[in-house]
Amino acid sequence: MILPVILAGGTGSRLWPLSRDLMPKQFLTLHGEHTMLQTTILRLAGIKTLPPLVICNEDHRFIAAEQLRQISQLDHNIILEPAGRNTAPAIALAAFTALKQGVDPLLLVLAADHVIANNTEFIKALAQADVLANNNNLVTFGIVPTAAETGYGYIKRGAALGDAYSVAQFVEKPNLTSAQQYLASGEYYWNSGMFMFKASVYLTELKQHRPDIYIACERAMADVNPDLDFIRVNYDAFIACPSDSVDYAVMEKTRATVVVPIDAGWNDIGSWASLWDISAKDSAGNVHKGDVLDIDGSNNYVFAETGLVATLGLTDTVVVQTKDAVLVATKNKVQAVKAIVQQLKTTGRSEYKIHREVYRPWGKYEAIASGERYQVKRITVKPGETLSMQLHHHRSEHWIVVSGMAKVTLNGTETLLYENQSIYIPIGAVHALENPSNMPLEIIEVQTGAYLGEDDIVRLSDRYGRV
Repeated sequence: MILPVILAGGTGSRLWPLSRDLMPKQFLTLHGEHTMLQTTILRLAGIKTLPPLVICNEDHRFIAAEQLRQISQLDHNIILEPAGRNTAPAIALAAFTALKQGVDPLLLVLAADHVIANNTEFIKALAQADVLANNNNLVTFGIVPTAAETGYGYIKRGAALGDAYSVAQFVEKPNLTSAQQYLASGEYYWNSGMFMFKASVYLTELKQHRPDIYIACERAMADVNPDLDFIRVNYDAFIACPSDSVDYAVMEKTRATVVVPIDAGWNDIGSWASLWDISAKDSAGNVHKGDVLDIDGSNNYVFAETGLVATLGLTDTVVVQTKDAVLVATKNKVQAVKAIVQQLKTTGRSEYKIHREVYRPWGKYEAIASGERYQVKRITVKPGETLSMQLHHHRSEHWIVVSGMAKVTLNGTETLLYENQSIYIPIGAVHALENPSNMPLEIIEVQTGAYLGEDDIVRLSDRYGRV
């Protein structure tokens, strides 16, 4: 049986300002109708698999859970990494989890941020890999290259094994001359970062080649804390784990690696230029998302999130507008967007990390306006959900119900509020907000005080385990 293991870590900084630390690209709808994580899972609908196992960062746990719930795939199947340790430890956590459940499935390791245009060819390659992996091979998928790409690692094929090949060599990202030679030879594939192997076989190879990673992950899984829909590993044990990719730790060292070629319109959406590559274009080569007015433009990617974006005479340009930031760059420079993100971090700005719209397990909030000693938010609470019982030391709050019904607990007294009704929460008051209805609750929250940071929340009780 196949167990999909979806690697959903990373920040996707080259897709800023849409992708941010707390809302990275794998949780965004960039291509198609679903988020990239959801699309990765739904892509497997044509084959019989176990429920997917998603591995993500602690900070993204509620986003991942909500997106799995939306496609009916949430089943206590999210492993939380206390910190990123690259792909080799992440896959080890999945392998140990599978074996603890008394099965030894084929792990189908997929990144949550890939686009595959031809799903029929993808499923066909999985069937070929299934046979090889059941014979105790470690299968990697090699993308048939369509250009001399310098942004990917390569796999050189060896002897033929039916429709697959032994792996002769893994190659780092090459210069242009080398990439052109690889393309001309027909013997090289792009390294996709997708794999299939038995859980037990992977752990045996990991134990042989990187016993330090094996031992750290074994210890981390020996003390698992079940929490809602999450699998929390031992913090100290995992933090002590070395960081390494599955390629370096296992695939380049083992003699059991084989490569299955796949030609299915694969793209890892590594930049705005790559998103332009795979998107439908108008007659002038433009891709427009949102409310865009273009005059005399060609080969542009323009994304408007909240308002009108008008362009005049642009060529080979990327324009991305969000609620709090605008990116304008030539397409041949978008690989350097991460330098902007780094500068935002260095200067202490928040735009690298968080959007104005922030998701929480109970719903979301959007920062509407702020100034000295005040802040205004629009808060949406999902039906049946409750914010934590809490207090603030430095701010008071005024809540106005826009739509729905609110159940407010204030210093032990419960009050029901309806549309256009309001309540005042003084500094230091113990309070909670609940949506007891089957419709979304929307309120406007006006905060005033000397300090308005999110860390001025003292949680006294919380159904989501955040106390």
